Amino acid sequence: MDDYRSAPIDAKFAELLILIEKAARRAWEITRADIDAVRAAGWSDEAIYDAITVCALFNFYTTWVDASGVGDLGDYSASGKRMAAEGYVRS
Repeated sequence: MDDYRSAPIDAKFAELLILIEKAARRAWEITRADIDAVRAAGWSDEAIYDAITVCALFNFYTTWVDASGVGDLGDYSASGKRMAAEGYVRS
């Protein structure tokens, strides 16, 4: 997916992505109206909180990795394939 605005996703998910993009790029501009729009799309407060938290953590990790110079820690393709086939929990 190159751009969620033109991706074939449902309106509910698109509304959440609008908020997450704003959280990632201009968090200080988030207003009650932004949250209300996501709620109106059908997202619970817990889901909104979780989405913002994941966004914030990834911003932190990216900043930390870039600033500290930590390099790639390995090849994750095998675990990615396993998770795609089996999910996060090993049987």
